[in-house]
Amino acid sequence: MTGTYRIGRLDDAHVLLTGATGFIGQALLERLLSGHPGTRVSIVVRPRGNGGAADRFRRLLRKDVFRTWREQVGDEAAFAEAERRVTVIEGALDKLEDVEFPADIDVAIHCASSVSFDPPIDEAFSSNVSGAVALYEKLGRQERPPHIVHISTAYVSSGGQGLVREGRLTHDVDWRGELAQGLAARDDVERASRRPEVLRKALEKAGRDHGKAGPQIAAKDAEDARRAWVEERLVEHGAIRAEILGFSDVYTFTKAMSERAVEELWADRPLSIVRPAIVESALRHPYPGWIDGFKMADPLIIAYGSGLLRDMPGQPDTVMDVVPVDLVVNATLAAAAAPPEEGAGPHYFHVGSGATNPLTLRDLYKHVHSYFRRDPLPESSGRGHVRPPSWTFPGAARVEFALGAGERAANLADKLLGQLPGTERTQEWASRLHKEKRSLETLRRYSDLYGVYTRTAVVYDDRELRALNAALPADRAAEHGFDPAGIDWYTYLEEIHCPKVTAPLRARTGGGRRTRKPNPAALPPGGDVAAGSTAAVFDLDGTIIASDIVESYVWTRLASLPRGRWAPELFDLARNAPRYLLAERRDRGDVMRTFFRRYEGARAEELRALVEEQVGDALLHRVMPEAVRRIRAHRAAGHRTVLITGSLDLLVEPLRPLFDDIEATHLAEHDGVLTGFLRTPPIVGEGRAAWLQSHAREREIHLGASFGYADSYSDRPLLEVVGKPHAVNPDTRLFRHAKRHRWEIARWGTHTASRWDALAGTVISHTRPRPVRALPAAGRTASDGEAR
Repeated sequence: MTGTYRIGRLDDAHVLLTGATGFIGQALLERLLSGHPGTRVSIVVRPRGNGGAADRFRRLLRKDVFRTWREQVGDEAAFAEAERRVTVIEGALDKLEDVEFPADIDVAIHCASSVSFDPPIDEAFSSNVSGAVALYEKLGRQERPPHIVHISTAYVSSGGQGLVREGRLTHDVDWRGELAQGLAARDDVERASRRPEVLRKALEKAGRDHGKAGPQIAAKDAEDARRAWVEERLVEHGAIRAEILGFSDVYTFTKAMSERAVEELWADRPLSIVRPAIVESALRHPYPGWIDGFKMADPLIIAYGSGLLRDMPGQPDTVMDVVPVDLVVNATLAAAAAPPEEGAGPHYFHVGSGATNPLTLRDLYKHVHSYFRRDPLPESSGRGHVRPPSWTFPGAARVEFALGAGERAANLADKLLGQLPGTERTQEWASRLHKEKRSLETLRRYSDLYGVYTRTAVVYDDRELRALNAALPADRAAEHGFDPAGIDWYTYLEEIHCPKVTAPLRARTGGGRRTRKPNPAALPPGGDVAAGSTAAVFDLDGTIIASDIVESYVWTRLASLPRGRWAPELFDLARNAPRYLLAERRDRGDVMRTFFRRYEGARAEELRALVEEQVGDALLHRVMPEAVRRIRAHRAAGHRTVLITGSLDLLVEPLRPLFDDIEATHLAEHDGVLTGFLRTPPIVGEGRAAWLQSHAREREIHLGASFGYADSYSDRPLLEVVGKPHAVNPDTRLFRHAKRHRWEIARWGTHTASRWDALAGTVISHTRPRPVRALPAAGRTASDGEAR
């Protein structure tokens, strides 16, 4: 039976509002200030950062939601009015013991909650249940308990079918027991995550994936994986518990528990429960299209317009119960002004459009498709526009089959790519695979999160809402009404909502115009070189020169041997190549220790002479011109140039004019003869990062402003300690890591396809001397003939 409502005015009321910094809370506060001039408002605000609650409130008043009101009354008057009428109560809902509420509160509107569909179960209960319970218990001790308006969600009953009436939920779930178990879940899962079998699995995977970068990187990744395991289990815990109790997700589950809690705690007191459906941008107030952040439908719209959401596992006739935020605000304030009579029980209102003005999933798709056909999003490359996909609504089973097959294929391709050298073609494949995996991840996430909302057969009855709207005084009906029948979906979706939610993305991409990338040579000044406030740190092999320690050895060894002994030496080198490869897969330092043993017995002075007279020439002709230009640009900008390499110190002497500091490998000597052993441990992986941090302290280098250049995943620790990392000719794993973390990626010269390609085609003639040794011209690349 539809109720009869008498709506008073809030102009003389004192309203307590929680969640005032959230989406609906902001709109409620703005409406109270702009449309109810006599209302006093107290807001509960959690302090954040260095500023307190009052600072957050002042920043809130500058937000876009208050823009129209500020323009109407003037900024100065608006701020003065807000300061006069709004009391800021500093505190958090889960810590209200020392918070004092005013004694004359007439209405308390509680809309603070987490709106994430898939948070960990303990976080969901803490946000959506614990805070509400603490608030209502404290308000219940007031001498004059206020009328509570509890903001819930229509989807608390989404597990059913057919028409859902506005009223008390029928479940018999014990909210106290579920709250206790939900809050305790983290301790249980944390204990489980520390079991040896879980930790061992994480360590083994981290070793395979990141061991080359160093043991600390692998250990950190293993601990990150353990923490991620905890979060995943807590998310799964909430999803499964919700499903087994008949709720669509942990969000609706905890909101239902919150409803049951307030019904119990506020029994025989004035209570109104408002259940909005899918709340989106404003239809009219404070201005058409106002929204704060992305809401439920907006990620779907952006993903669709970006070409990532190629289909959805929904039913085309599913009612997508969308409602503009200003209708929710008006309905909430009308409910606040119409408290239930004593003994009448709570009021329940569904605030949506599904019963009165239904919008099906197919209708939503048609409007969004039409909008993007007319005004498509620009490609990320700036070279064109995204063609919006055509949905066929194939059904959940077919979408799941295609999604699973795509995920398996992408994972297999990812593993194969990880074994390939970092060539330009490989990186092109990796980029395409990265985009494809993003698309699959988007579809998987949205299929899991939104699938139930796009397949539901529920319609939320709104006859109580319509009766409340009909009770509005005639002089307020036009401005404060909330009848969903007045929504024209074409106008709202295609002319108001979609343009608003896509505007930030269009602004970032320049509205589809291809933007010129900044000139990489335009470097910021680094101050006095001697002070070295900014540094440019370079790896050598594969970054500055197109060679490696194997090729360097071939140069020096063949130059010291008669031509007749070249073949046996090369054969022995090739025969031992598998051993070197195995050592490198274990540890970059292992391959250096193993390989440098080949220098055992060489006389140091003779080796230096060979470098001076012949080998240095070959090294300089392998330097990539782009690297030279970049190093010189850093020196011109006043940056300190630093070379960190695993190559022998005597082999890199020809490069000394380019660098202020060089850290290389030193072989031990005995009576002028190389022993084949290293004088100190090789500086690789994490050792490079540690050396650089120590060097930065000595030279007063500001690493956060410094640049790093390297080509191997083993150099990840080095690149992570500088503020501006660059992956140069990266191997496949470094390329993927750089893409994921938005590092600069550069390709200089012709990168060696493999560390071991030097074994083939590197027999260089050193018989004729090269009298002139100089760095290659910065404008051209040395040909193979010149390099040899």
